[in-house]
Amino acid sequence: MRWARFDDAGTPRYGLVEGDTLRVIEGDPFAGHSLTDRVLPLAEVTLMVPVVPPTFYCVGLNYAAHVREVAERAGQVPNLPTQPDVGYRAQSALIPHDAPIIIPRDATEKVQYEGELVVVIGRQARHLTEETALDCVLGYTIGNDVSERSWQKSDRTLWRAKNADTFKPMGPWIDTEARLEDMETIVRVNGDVTTRFRTADMIFGVRDFLVAITRYITLQPGDVIWMGTDGHAPNLRPGDRVEVEITGIGTLSNPVTAEE
Repeated sequence: MRWARFDDAGTPRYGLVEGDTLRVIEGDPFAGHSLTDRVLPLAEVTLMVPVVPPTFYCVGLNYAAHVREVAERAGQVPNLPTQPDVGYRAQSALIPHDAPIIIPRDATEKVQYEGELVVVIGRQARHLTEETALDCVLGYTIGNDVSERSWQKSDRTLWRAKNADTFKPMGPWIDTEARLEDMETIVRVNGDVTTRFRTADMIFGVRDFLVAITRYITLQPGDVIWMGTDGHAPNLRPGDRVEVEITGIGTLSNPVTAEE
């Protein structure tokens, strides 16, 4: 099942993707829903971010190859994480599939993508165990963690490097049946593959983070957890189009523009 959130004449609404059509529903995937007879061509629908999360969690340095590449570029010894560490991002940075990533006027040339699996929470959860952790997961979507690397190094926090407006594309929908063990993440810039890795090759997996978070924090329906990335990203430039495909889910595609 694929849940898409779309703009219905100015009102956000959910629908179920059925091939190349969208069946409109009443309600949402979190609090309950009912089907309607209204069916729209998917190509004619304006997609919105599939959920506006109550809390936007994120994971950094969760793929060994990525940790080693970052350390090598900095001339440092790789330091793999020894426990699941969680951070936060700003909702205001979220944009949907096909919306433009806008590079700020004073950004350097070091604006890069990070293709990430996004876990969408379907119900309230606390004190999850390894055995019960995935019970709270509604499904998965795709994120592009756009980052301005010069700001990331110079600022004391990641407030603008990771959270500038439009720096967090997410979508195109939530897939409830995709299997993590079958996924591959493929990133293309202007049609050329620049990054490719097995999505499940994480240092700490989805279960690990769900257990760690809910030891202290209650997850709420609609919360999202971005699970980190692998590989090295080239710099993005105005005029580029970046696509993040995760097999079994779909493709998140966004053009890149410069702030006027």
